[in-house]
Amino acid sequence: MEDKGEAGIDRIRLQTIPDASAESLGGFVRAMIVPGSKIMTDDWAGYLVLPSLGYERAIMGAKELALPHLVASLLKRWLLGTYQGAVKPTHLEYYLDEFTFRFNRRTSKSRGKLFFRLVQQVLSVEPVFNKDLQAIAPAGEDENFDDLEIWDDHNR
Repeated sequence: MEDKGEAGIDRIRLQTIPDASAESLGGFVRAMIVPGSKIMTDDWAGYLVLPSLGYERAIMGAKELALPHLVASLLKRWLLGTYQGAVKPTHLEYYLDEFTFRFNRRTSKSRGKLFFRLVQQVLSVEPVFNKDLQAIAPAGEDENFDDLEIWDDHNR
């Protein structure tokens, strides 16, 4: 999350990670944040690696980390309101991408351009067929969508 000070939150980056270890957190930070940046964290031990990766680390209290907590709260409310409890772990990365896209464009002055850019993107890539779609993570036991005959009939 980029903090704009008194003006609030600028842009956010969200991604699933396997755990909260230094290795996982360090990988996310390296992928998302320019080296040399100041990163405000809580005192979780997983963040101890940040200075060795070339980042300045500032340990903050809960009150100073109100904005990241706000983003997490907004994400939870958005997931509940949008997907009505039907959130699947296999699609979490896609949900995070959509929330990030919407959040980062919430103050856009040219919303019409968003649709234009979306159409441009759609036209610039090759189509992906249903049989080629795969989730990032394998489906759980309760997520077997192969038995949906209605989809098979509809997509023939």
